[in-house]
Amino acid sequence: MYAITSGFYWFLAKVLVPWQFAMMAFSAKSRTEGQDSFVPVRELHLQDRQDVLTHLRALDGADRYLRFGYAAQDAQIEHYVANLDFGRDRVFGIYNRKLCLIAMAHLAYIHEPQEASCAEFGVSVLPAWRGRGFGTELFARAVLHARNDRISLMFIHALSENTAMLHIAQRAGATVERLGSESEAYLSLPSPTLQSHWHEAVDVQMAATDYQLKSQARHFWALLASFQDMRKSMREAPDRSPF
Repeated sequence: MYAITSGFYWFLAKVLVPWQFAMMAFSAKSRTEGQDSFVPVRELHLQDRQDVLTHLRALDGADRYLRFGYAAQDAQIEHYVANLDFGRDRVFGIYNRKLCLIAMAHLAYIHEPQEASCAEFGVSVLPAWRGRGFGTELFARAVLHARNDRISLMFIHALSENTAMLHIAQRAGATVERLGSESEAYLSLPSPTLQSHWHEAVDVQMAATDYQLKSQARHFWALLASFQDMRKSMREAPDRSPF
């Protein structure tokens, strides 16, 4: 009965979210940029692997050091991305209007028999987009999914100097243990409820609608630009009429 009701919520969210999204987009016009409360966090899949690679390669040495715990070189990042298992783990991302992946998170499941209900969280945000709460949004989205997937413990292994990440975990109620240059943050997750499944269903559909609208807008402007280039070349071309 629980599974049937949960499935019904996902179906209902798929039907209602486009209308809800349109209303939110309309009301957002009255707010200045950067004040919108809704941040669409999209779950990434196999076809998004190149976006992940482009995002991580855009990080400088210091950011790579904080994200991976060492100054990862391009080859090491390529190896990491190539081995991402989108079917086993979960990867979440935030795109801007140009469909650039500006922030992403990896929720890696621990598949040891004695730790089957654990997952590790890692996140990165491009420098130009920091200070807008994107890391917090990604963390909240990962927590919601992990909870609904019956993960009981989520943890973050980070360098102690990565204060931004540790602060996000602490604000969510995680326990942070500092061990010299490294820290571990542990967050116990409650059991899923129908409400938590409903919230995730809405988040998924909102993010899908947002991405579709951005993709359509990008295609439209690219098509318009090609028409403008064509008209310009026609105006500048010499008259080839034989008469």
